[in-house]
Amino acid sequence: MSESIKINFAKLPAAPEGIVILLAGEGVTLGPSAEALLAPAGDLLTRAAAAERFEGKAGSALDLVAPAGLKASRLIVAGVGKPGEMKPFDWLKLGGAVMGRLPASAREAAVVLELPSATVSPEAAAEFALGLRLRAYSFDRYKTKKKPEDQTAKPKVTLYISDDSAAKRAWRKKEGIGEGVTIARDLVNEPANVLTPPEFARRAEALEKVGVDVEVLGEKELRKLGMRALLGVGQGSAQESRVVVMRWDGAKSDAAPVAFIGKGVVFDTGGISIKQAAGMEDMKGDMAGAACVVGLMHALASRKAKVNAVGLIGIVENMPDGNAQRPGDIVTSMSGQTIEIINTDAEGRLVLGDVLWYAKERFKPQFMVDLATLTGAIMVALGTENAGLFSNDDTLSVRLTESGLATGEKVWRMPLSPDYDKLIDSRFADMKNTGGRFGGSITAAQFLQRFVGEVPWAHLDIAGTGMSSPASEFNRSWGSGWGVRLLDRLVADHYES
Repeated sequence: MSESIKINFAKLPAAPEGIVILLAGEGVTLGPSAEALLAPAGDLLTRAAAAERFEGKAGSALDLVAPAGLKASRLIVAGVGKPGEMKPFDWLKLGGAVMGRLPASAREAAVVLELPSATVSPEAAAEFALGLRLRAYSFDRYKTKKKPEDQTAKPKVTLYISDDSAAKRAWRKKEGIGEGVTIARDLVNEPANVLTPPEFARRAEALEKVGVDVEVLGEKELRKLGMRALLGVGQGSAQESRVVVMRWDGAKSDAAPVAFIGKGVVFDTGGISIKQAAGMEDMKGDMAGAACVVGLMHALASRKAKVNAVGLIGIVENMPDGNAQRPGDIVTSMSGQTIEIINTDAEGRLVLGDVLWYAKERFKPQFMVDLATLTGAIMVALGTENAGLFSNDDTLSVRLTESGLATGEKVWRMPLSPDYDKLIDSRFADMKNTGGRFGGSITAAQFLQRFVGEVPWAHLDIAGTGMSSPASEFNRSWGSGWGVRLLDRLVADHYES
């Protein structure tokens, strides 16, 4: 796991030194401890705020180096807008924004978590700390020469809050979520020559350290199970395919689990239907769905979630050699349904179809959610701000939408209907793996729906959010780790006993 910053909680000392961060509401209003801390500086803040036109609005900041009258080497005042209107996601963004203000050379920083007219709850403090950690993330393990301007600050940050004990307890639960996001980001950012299917499976096995039971299925087992759709995708690669099953048992043994399934194509050339060269290097991230599932399972286990959860990932490499699958081939999936291959670049749905069926049959879950960087079509429809949500269950859809709004990992529901389903009917098999140019993300979801039966199910197409998504206050990574916080929130709000 990538190196991260160190976060501590404590009660406010008389005069913290080094880099000090204060929070200010609109009108540059401060809490009592912050005002007392600034008393030796006289009207320094008032004059500096007037000169810089700083008014304490959300997202703004005032930065003073070597402030006169204070022991601090640097004073940063972060605007929060209207304190009484702040929601948990606002605290996450604020933590990220504050982290972004720290210079790369920073070794220590002190944040006074105090508002002028509202108490900072332990949960808000934990969200703020999570924002700090997520913004501090960097993936530079392959850089042998690091330029100063490319360095990311990794300081020790002390958060001063009145109820530091309660804040520490809240952070212990939240910290595992941050680790889960970091794991997912690391996996997405790794190059495909390092993160082969066997290596991906090996890294998933590291979850055993936090109490997750991990089972790795190799090609011998997959052939015995009849996962010929998944195996067909990987047959052109020198690397053997894998399916990894991760189980966290945090509830009663007889409680049905919730299930999360991830597409893990570690590199996608398109196979015989080869992609154009421009941008193909990004296809190392075609396993972002599987990365999310691994990160999520870590998060649930780390915070001892009171739920039985199973995570399944299908890991393959789609390559075009003499053994590769061809357009026109017909394969038989684990479900017994036959599939005509129209385009070998529509491979993710073949992987997911087998794994969804296996999850349904083996675990009889309460619901299934799959995540996949499945179609470019979803980016045409929704851009990179929302993931596409397809579902056969209104309750699950509403809960995912609400969790997305709460965490900032937003989803937008797209249609499913029998009319679209007709587009993937085949003349030669039970179905074909593409439905033509129009409605590409919808026909892909219609394909997956044929493998879920009556189980409540949601498909998240994360092609626009899982990798190369827009930078935010708390993320500067190419691999975003999208979905870990969303699904953890879904479980916490609705499925824990």
